[in-house]
Amino acid sequence: MGELTQKYLKPIKTKSVVQQVVDRLTQALINKELRPGDKIPTEQELAATFGAARNSVREAIKILVSFGVLEIRRPEGTFVTNGFTDAMINPLLYGIILDDVGSMDSLMELREWNDFGMLRLAIDKATPSDIELLEKCLVNLKKQFEDNNFEGIFLADDEFHETLALITHNSLFGKICHITRLLTTSLRYKTITHMLRSEKSAEELYKTHVEVLNVIKNKDIQNAEHIIRQSYFYDEGALDG
Repeated sequence: MGELTQKYLKPIKTKSVVQQVVDRLTQALINKELRPGDKIPTEQELAATFGAARNSVREAIKILVSFGVLEIRRPEGTFVTNGFTDAMINPLLYGIILDDVGSMDSLMELREWNDFGMLRLAIDKATPSDIELLEKCLVNLKKQFEDNNFEGIFLADDEFHETLALITHNSLFGKICHITRLLTTSLRYKTITHMLRSEKSAEELYKTHVEVLNVIKNKDIQNAEHIIRQSYFYDEGALDG
């Protein structure tokens, strides 16, 4: 183990030992001292190096396992997870859920700008086959509207936006999209319910999805922000209602 990879293996202070161990291992991941698939030192080795009790090290490892960052493979040991896991979403989810002060407004802003970023990237990167995927989603969405199928519309809308995230060819957008849509589920239900009461509003909602597809097909970056802004007008109406 070289000098760089040993930076995180230094004694730590006694205050908040468990959190300090978590922070030290997290920093090692950020600095690439530990990489996906790496086996970390044993509890005993970490405890001796950090000058901490094994119980504290064990608790820190449990926290990182619960976050999906580490995984225990018996009898081999504890390893850094390879790639993204759903468990990694949970800490952020709970943090947003428990933040009552202006959380929905902040979340809507995050979702809006994430969708705008996704659309810009899709305009730049989408291939003909990507556009075909989005067209299939739109066909399904249209059918659900024609059938006045509330659940079907909701699921088809999710499919459309998840596909939009996919065709950015940037996995981070997909993860943020998943989080923000999960946390705004009740609002989106409310929006669709509200709009289905009016045939004109339902047509406008569908039309917005068509416009998203068209700006991607035509690489019309100039109208991207307007299209996203218009789609959030309906959510804001439901939020105020």
